[in-house]
Amino acid sequence: MKPTPERFFETALDESLELQARLRSLSGTIGQIVRLMIRSWESGNKVLFAGNGGSAADAMHFAEELVVRYHRDRKALPALALLDPTTVTCAGNDMGFEHVFSRQIEALGKAGDVFIGITTSGNSPNILRALECARKIQLHTIGFLGKDGGKARSLCDIALVIPSPRTARVQEAHKMIYHAMCDYFDAWALGET
Repeated sequence: MKPTPERFFETALDESLELQARLRSLSGTIGQIVRLMIRSWESGNKVLFAGNGGSAADAMHFAEELVVRYHRDRKALPALALLDPTTVTCAGNDMGFEHVFSRQIEALGKAGDVFIGITTSGNSPNILRALECARKIQLHTIGFLGKDGGKARSLCDIALVIPSPRTARVQEAHKMIYHAMCDYFDAWALGET
C-alpha cells in the first residue's frame, strides 16, 4: 500500500511532537541567550544574525521581530540580518561564498555586539568563518544549531543545539524558541520583567 499525504503529515507531526517534548531541557541555555542579548542592548550594542537557505529566512524573521515588534508595541531593539542581496552576492563573487557574512561582521560588528549564526548542520563554511571573525573582534557568539552542533559548537560562547537529524524539525524548533524569546523581549522592553 502506498503512503498517503495524511500519513506523511501524521509522521511529521509525531516527529515534531516528540522533539518538542525534549526541548524543555534547553530552557537554561535559552535563558543564557536571552540574558546575553539584553546585556548587549543595555550596553548600547546590537545583535547580528546570519544563516543560509531556510536559516537565512529565520535570521531575517528573528531580526525583524526585534526591530519592529513581536506582539506588542515597544521600543525598537537593535538587530540586523546580514542578508542584503547586493552585499552577499558582491562578497560571494569577489571574495568567495565563505566570506559573505564575515566581511559584514568586519564592517558592522563591534566588541560587545552579539552574533547569532544559524546552521542546522553546524558545519556551514560561511557561518564557521563568521563565528571565527566575530570572536576575533570580541563579539559574543551564539549558535542556533542542529544535529550534534557540528564544528560551530566549539566556536560559540553559547550553543543552542536541537537534537534532531532532520533539518525541518530543527528549523521548526528554532522558530518556536525564538518566538518564545521575542515574547520575553516584549515584556522586558515594556518593563514587565
